[in-house]
Amino acid sequence: MRLLTADEIRIVLASAIEDPKICRVFFDYDPNYFYYFPLAVTEELFLAANEDDFSIDGCTVRRIEDVVNVKIKDDKCLEIDIAEGLLDNLHVPEIDISDWHSVFTSLKAIDENIIIEKESDVPEECQFAIGRIAEIHGDFLLLREFDADGNWLYDNTIIPFSQITSVTVNSRYVRVFSKYLPPCPIE
Repeated sequence: MRLLTADEIRIVLASAIEDPKICRVFFDYDPNYFYYFPLAVTEELFLAANEDDFSIDGCTVRRIEDVVNVKIKDDKCLEIDIAEGLLDNLHVPEIDISDWHSVFTSLKAIDENIIIEKESDVPEECQFAIGRIAEIHGDFLLLREFDADGNWLYDNTIIPFSQITSVTVNSRYVRVFSKYLPPCPIE
């Protein structure tokens, strides 16, 4: 597989936005690929709807620098997605993807739980955080996380923007889990 330049990646993503198509996206830290309907692209980031087995499972913001290849998938799967109404239901959330600071400012206004990840090909370096944005600073944010038992952690987690590879909002996992949480203690 030929590695694409950042400009080539942005061109492919933009063409899939203009004439909505599903893309197979490959990242430098994962041997697997992901399926997305691109919704917006900037110099540094892209926003996409997560396609998972003929359904949309939230939206993700990811870094262009982590993408090694992207291919438009114009095949039977796209035909099924169209027949299932996925393209009719694509919703572009109001997220400014100019940079991570603007992403988190937009997400704080939405006031929902999100997933923030640092993905790596070295398993010990991977990080996963789920919760609500407490504060946004120049180059980091504070996240009020909840644990697997549905308890809000007492201390906010400091997450530097430089370590973030993806942010997911409105995924099935977050939506369902959030229904069973007590109110977030962020004021």
